[in-house]
Amino acid sequence: MSTVPEPSAELLQRAGAVRLAAVDLGQTDDQQRAAALQAMADALAERAEVIVAANREDLERSAAEGLAPALMARLKLDAGKLRGAIDGVRKLASLPDPLGRRQLHRELDQGLVLERITVPLGVVGVIFEARPDAVVQIASLAIRSGNGAMLKGGSEARCTNEAVMEALKLGLGRSAVAPDALTLLTTRQESLALLRLDGLVDLIIPRGSNELVRFIQDNTRIPVLGHADGICHLYVDAAADVDQAVRIAIDSKTQYPAACNAIETLLVHASIAPAFLASAVPAFQAAGVTLRGDEHSRQHGISDAATDEDWRTEYLDMILAVRVVPSMEAALEHIRRHGSRHTEAIATTDDQAAERFLGAVDSAGVYLNCSTRFADGFRYGFGAEVGISTQTLPPRGPVGLDGLVTYRYRLRGDGHIAADFADGTRSFTHTDLPL
Repeated sequence: MSTVPEPSAELLQRAGAVRLAAVDLGQTDDQQRAAALQAMADALAERAEVIVAANREDLERSAAEGLAPALMARLKLDAGKLRGAIDGVRKLASLPDPLGRRQLHRELDQGLVLERITVPLGVVGVIFEARPDAVVQIASLAIRSGNGAMLKGGSEARCTNEAVMEALKLGLGRSAVAPDALTLLTTRQESLALLRLDGLVDLIIPRGSNELVRFIQDNTRIPVLGHADGICHLYVDAAADVDQAVRIAIDSKTQYPAACNAIETLLVHASIAPAFLASAVPAFQAAGVTLRGDEHSRQHGISDAATDEDWRTEYLDMILAVRVVPSMEAALEHIRRHGSRHTEAIATTDDQAAERFLGAVDSAGVYLNCSTRFADGFRYGFGAEVGISTQTLPPRGPVGLDGLVTYRYRLRGDGHIAADFADGTRSFTHTDLPL
């Protein structure tokens, strides 16, 4: 990674414009921001052919440059995928307003009333790799939550990203929201200099490799929200329903292997391993998955040996590490040692085992008898997500509208002064009022 340069005058000007637009955006009402999203969706639909053509150009260039298959899958934005992104924008427009919500309403004393109200963060900077549909998701989430956004996608998607951003700004130009609320960074120098825009940018969200996330965390004073790895596990318990567990395992790996919520390691209890692997191994092989197993799993049809490196690798590909464990406690210890606190799942019919797993695993998402692929903002009903956070402090997991707001305390009085409470003239009542 490079050293972080000072921002150019041009970048400072653009960041300042986003900041000013964000201030105005934060004053808009729910109806205005919802209408802005509908206008953005309309413009994307109008420019669909231009966007898809730009994506074909990116795909052809990236294929010639030898881009990895997992990244090629993320880069693709065909007409169907674009329609899905547009539908996501419209759904987001219909969600309840995340701003102006009263979270606390308390009378401190007669005539002295405290409120805590949700407000925008300000300006978010998002750095991501390969996925041009992320531009649509992030921009729409930012506008709906009253935030400006500075976006930097990977160079492999530059034509698509520019076409998408042009359409989004076209839509904003037909609304009450200034197009300057969004800007697209196009060079590596700009993405690095973004890290120095403290005072203009309030939050950075990196979506990419472990190396990228760590570099950003180490080189900025701006708060960073994100995850470095998506090393997700499925544990097949002794009491699992074999057919159901196989179905869950196949979906968790193959439905979209390039996603960060796809499983990378399968843990199988020793007592069910013969029956489960007898069904699972041929099913994985038929789906085109390469299996790498420990000594015990290789006794049940897995030929390739797993190494220690496999347990801590995010493949983002049709490769799966398999380990047979003697107990749930061994599975939990494996997850604690090698997991990335993203998403883990258990397959079991034993209620006690389920509750033990759900309570013991410290990940953003912990699932019972369902695919890890549900770890997604759209599937959670958030409309879309700006990213997935694996940190302990909130927001955690898929970050949607509620993760892009903060709060402000408002105190209304009538000549109240602290001295009266200090000398005992008045006393606090701290009476909670209806929200």
